Amino acid sequence: MRKAGISSVIRRRRQYRRLKEQLHKYPNVLDQDFCAVKPNTKWVTDITYIHTAQGVLYLSAIKDLADGFIVGYRTATSQTVHLVTETIKDAIKKEMIADGLALHSDQGFQYTSHAYHNLITDYGITPSMSSRGNCYDNASMESFFGSLKTECIYRNQLSTFEEANELIDAYIDFYNYDRAQLKTGLTPFEKRRQSA
Repeated sequence: MRKAGISSVIRRRRQYRRLKEQLHKYPNVLDQDFCAVKPNTKWVTDITYIHTAQGVLYLSAIKDLADGFIVGYRTATSQTVHLVTETIKDAIKKEMIADGLALHSDQGFQYTSHAYHNLITDYGITPSMSSRGNCYDNASMESFFGSLKTECIYRNQLSTFEEANELIDAYIDFYNYDRAQLKTGLTPFEKRRQSA
């Protein structure tokens, strides 16, 4: 190496630090059982990134496993605990939740925070959490985000947050009320009405 004038570059080890808000961890109650007999007994939630020319828009959504209906969603330009808690509040305002509703998430800092813990405790929601780094534990939510991006987002050059929000609103409306699911041949709304 000396003769050839080559020297090695040693990469510094990354220091990962846990945020102070990451306080609560929950068992995986769902355990990849994505079937639910009745609406509002098992929900899954997550956040995804929507890239625009203006920057990144964060989408927080909640999906009901009984019928695939998106019961609540919100967007924001920053990924915060507030985004998640407001999404849950929106869903609960619209839905009659059952006793023992399970809400499954990954281990993102929003879902391990005090604010999230206090909110789900107040509503009597049973928390469920994926094991670290296991995307299969929340595959149903990932599947929805995959559909949203391939069928809608990736087909458009998004210039602004407003444009992205309009597309997301239109797609979720289409997904809930017009897009038939492969398994049932029904839209999430039709399946939901059938179960009610």
